[in-house]
Amino acid sequence: MSRGAAMAQSERFVDNYLGHLLGQANHALYKEFDERVRAAGLSPIEWRVLATLHDGEPLTVSQLAREVLSKQPTVTKLVQRMAEQGWVEMRADAADQRRTLVAVTAAGRRVVKPLVEEAKQHEARILRALGAMEKRTLRQLLEKLVAL
Repeated sequence: MSRGAAMAQSERFVDNYLGHLLGQANHALYKEFDERVRAAGLSPIEWRVLATLHDGEPLTVSQLAREVLSKQPTVTKLVQRMAEQGWVEMRADAADQRRTLVAVTAAGRRVVKPLVEEAKQHEARILRALGAMEKRTLRQLLEKLVAL
């Protein structure tokens, strides 16, 4: 590549656009692990639902939709299918009968637990190039952006 072409490429808008860089980083982190998720018989969104619920409190469908980065109608249909598979259960919120809570079942935990362990190992391999301080700073900055 000529010097002029290299300079023109480095000045592209997307090369410095945070949204693009975050998307590229997400893709780099997830692309290999996606194969493991699919091999386990889960779609990426099913993985995100089970990973979100496996070690936390039940969530409303709207909370879950926000957490898994999807639209509420999509998550509602997905949760119904996952309930039929026995991976999650839906129940009325005792504090507000109009709301439905979604909780992972023991079967769902059995499906997701090995993947969670693999995800931790995969993330550690990917982030090995960063020092401990860089990892901590990266997480803090990302959490700060998410909280905006």
